[in-house]
Amino acid sequence: MAPTRLAEGFCFGEGPRWFEGLLWLSDMFGEAVHTVDLSGSTTTLALPGHTPSGLGFRPDGTLLITSTRNRQVLRYDGETVAVVADLAGLAGADLGDMVVDDSGRAYIGSQARENGVIVRLDPDGAAKVVADGLDFPNGMAITEDRSTLIVAESTGRRLTAFAIGGDGGLHHRRTFAEGLDGPPDGIAIDADGGVWTAMTLAHQFQRVAEGGTVTDRIDIGDRVAIACALGGPERRMLFLVSATDAYPERLIGTKNSRVDTAIVDVPGAGLP
Repeated sequence: MAPTRLAEGFCFGEGPRWFEGLLWLSDMFGEAVHTVDLSGSTTTLALPGHTPSGLGFRPDGTLLITSTRNRQVLRYDGETVAVVADLAGLAGADLGDMVVDDSGRAYIGSQARENGVIVRLDPDGAAKVVADGLDFPNGMAITEDRSTLIVAESTGRRLTAFAIGGDGGLHHRRTFAEGLDGPPDGIAIDADGGVWTAMTLAHQFQRVAEGGTVTDRIDIGDRVAIACALGGPERRMLFLVSATDAYPERLIGTKNSRVDTAIVDVPGAGLP
């Protein structure tokens, strides 16, 4: 399938989320969060002094934003931005992606290349490490039945699944897929249990079934696949965020990151 361009002019897009009829995405070194509607029109929330990445919405609509290098979590209530948590004491590396569950608990990756962790931030502000030993935890999503969290381990080139306990803990770690064609970055789950994955160095977005079989591919030429989200009408629009380099620091001052779309057969499911 040939992608259709939706919006461009970002420095390094990350963390796309479909919410209330809009695509939300971070621009890490553009120090902003943007919304994009289906016509391609954008709005901008400037975040000077922050390098935003993971995004997630609490049940009341509050947006949570990871400030990667500050190792903080920000809250945007539609009017003001405030720091709600400082995770520097728990996160040994920069923060990355995030997924928020129906109770408002945020699962946040700390992106160490070895022994990375997932921190759970509860609505009351309490935070704890709920998974460790991960090789650069990146994109995260929760299945439709809310029983499983899947995380992309970028340097491990695998997708890893955890059972979610009633207390929000992560247990029974298992490999969902390994030996992937490239380091996986952002992910999205569909209604048949497939995981759309941004394969950065493979220059593709791939749909991966449990066990590792690739059932669909979207090639993006010489661009680098960064992250994806399922949304739009019937949640069958796959938003494809790409850049011209896998290392965001090299792109500071540029505006070559963009969002394309493709219509897929199986609609999105789960969270985000």
